[in-house]
Amino acid sequence: MRWLWAVLLLAGCSAGQGGPPTPGGVDEGWEVTVYYTAVESFHTGPSAPVRGCLVIDCENGDDVLGTFPQSFAKAVKDEGTGRTSSGRYLNWSYDKGYWLDTEPRDSFGKPLKPFVSAAADGMRTGSRIKLVSCGQTPEGGNVDAAVCQKLAASSWEITDEFTPGLGGERHIDLYLGEETGPRFTESAWYTTFSQAVLEVHQPS
Repeated sequence: MRWLWAVLLLAGCSAGQGGPPTPGGVDEGWEVTVYYTAVESFHTGPSAPVRGCLVIDCENGDDVLGTFPQSFAKAVKDEGTGRTSSGRYLNWSYDKGYWLDTEPRDSFGKPLKPFVSAAADGMRTGSRIKLVSCGQTPEGGNVDAAVCQKLAASSWEITDEFTPGLGGERHIDLYLGEETGPRFTESAWYTTFSQAVLEVHQPS
């Protein structure tokens, strides 16, 4: 397995704890978070009209895109994407607001890929990432083993970027795909790891 050397390298060296990631190799001290596509059918409660753009090539539109549960609209704003009950996607970005689409999109307009797409600041688009160690919870506890195993088994690519102010150095956000139930944010999958170890390969 071509990533096995990363585990061996980790046992024999210490990577830097500060500054931007190294161009290739193992890096320690990362915060790992996740993001997802909200699903309208999992959201209930009061509804309200959402305004924005009817097409992707538009910014800060004022068309009524539909009436959605407020918790769904908030999740879309927090996470960036949501699948409506009609099968279309309600997307959001800080620089263009809400818009309707046929795909969940990253900040560059490309479709998001579950367990592939990732966001980071200070790392070149196209960088390849493997999660070598999940580290610990922010409180210092053990991380969920099943979640860690799945995230570590995936090969990630930096194709997205953080909303300004939400990222920072040594912070990576991993895209999981659609939420799987109405209490998804209370599940083990909606997680944060601290002191994680990554294998980072940035394009030359």
